[in-house]
Amino acid sequence: MSTYTIVVIGALVLAALAAIVLLAASRRRDTRDAVGYLSRETRRRDSGSVSEGAEELRGRAYEQSAVLARSGGADIVPAPSAAPVAFVPPDPETLGVTRRQFLNRSIVGFMVMSLSGFGAACIAFLWPSTSGGFGAQITVGAAEDVRQRIRANSGFLYVPEGRMWVTEYPQTAVEKGKSAYSSVLHPMLEAGFAALWQTCPHLGCRVPECKTSQWFECPCHGSQYDRVGEKKGGPAPRGMDRFPGTLDARGNLVVNTGQIIQGPPIGTNTTGQEAEGPNCIGGGHS
Repeated sequence: MSTYTIVVIGALVLAALAAIVLLAASRRRDTRDAVGYLSRETRRRDSGSVSEGAEELRGRAYEQSAVLARSGGADIVPAPSAAPVAFVPPDPETLGVTRRQFLNRSIVGFMVMSLSGFGAACIAFLWPSTSGGFGAQITVGAAEDVRQRIRANSGFLYVPEGRMWVTEYPQTAVEKGKSAYSSVLHPMLEAGFAALWQTCPHLGCRVPECKTSQWFECPCHGSQYDRVGEKKGGPAPRGMDRFPGTLDARGNLVVNTGQIIQGPPIGTNTTGQEAEGPNCIGGGHS
């Protein structure tokens, strides 16, 4: 038997027990409060009868006495007359918190805690990470080591902690790339790399590499990009989005995944790379 089934059965048993308790309590209350109504003739006859003692109970008081007797209580004894006492407001500390106040404060407190938790979660999601991982500065490795890893993987290097692809950018295309891309990306171009976000700008699918064509090809709707993320075909509205980066003082490639640069517009072709083999998703380009 699964844990879910046990939990459901337990909940049903508790609900049944709660229903039984409520039913029994309501029946006891109905019995205790069962005070009838006398007819006008009965009340007139009772008022005209002679009581045996000044303290004899009549009417509703007598019925309440009978109810108490049935439930094990004593007869109602009329309280002796006494002079009225001036009302003194109760001390708030002595009175404490009423049930209504407790419930209202509990509901408000629960809502405040829920909204605070939701707001904190939203802020944590949107706040850029500074401790590593996506949204932070990621050190991919020494530039020469990164270049060797790219070539060992047939032209593509996936960095999971940054959700990005790192590829080589041809040195012969750097000047053309500077005229097509924002100056924020120039240090990355000069270092000879392109850091591309793995998400397709069409509908957000993860874009894999195609080692035969040496392109990125989206399996969802067939969008195609060359090795540096410039659009070659498909329904995507632009090239792949990318991250800026630079080489630090020790020659390590550092990529800022907290800043996403929108991909180049359709028609951008700084490297002139065409498909180098069969496409993985579909042939040709627009």
